[in-house]
Amino acid sequence: MQRQRVSSGSPYESIAGFSRAVRVGDRVVVAGTAPIWPDDTVGPSVEAQTRRCLEIIGAALDEVGSGYADVVRTRLFMVDAADFPEIARVHGEVFGQIRPACTGLVVAGLLDPRWKIEIEAEAVVRS
Repeated sequence: MQRQRVSSGSPYESIAGFSRAVRVGDRVVVAGTAPIWPDDTVGPSVEAQTRRCLEIIGAALDEVGSGYADVVRTRLFMVDAADFPEIARVHGEVFGQIRPACTGLVVAGLLDPRWKIEIEAEAVVRS
């Protein structure tokens, strides 16, 4: 089966050996997605960061012929449980009608201390 990869342009892709997303057959897996803008800035609010993560995920899905409607699972990695209501609200704006399986995890930290959220997604492309 053919493997289709999406690059995010991260310098760590070649070092760590990863892709932003990979599609094999009808399955798409999107790696943990941080709220980074191309100029390496990060929005200050958890709302802005959640929106940015979802924008990057949406672009990766689009690049492999998929979209939000195909998403069957998301994972939300947050550093502060108090941020969950805002994260959930933004997640619901995108996935409210789709309703993928979703797991929220509070973690001790993410790779960059500016990040409040990181999101993974999995999709199954409809024929």
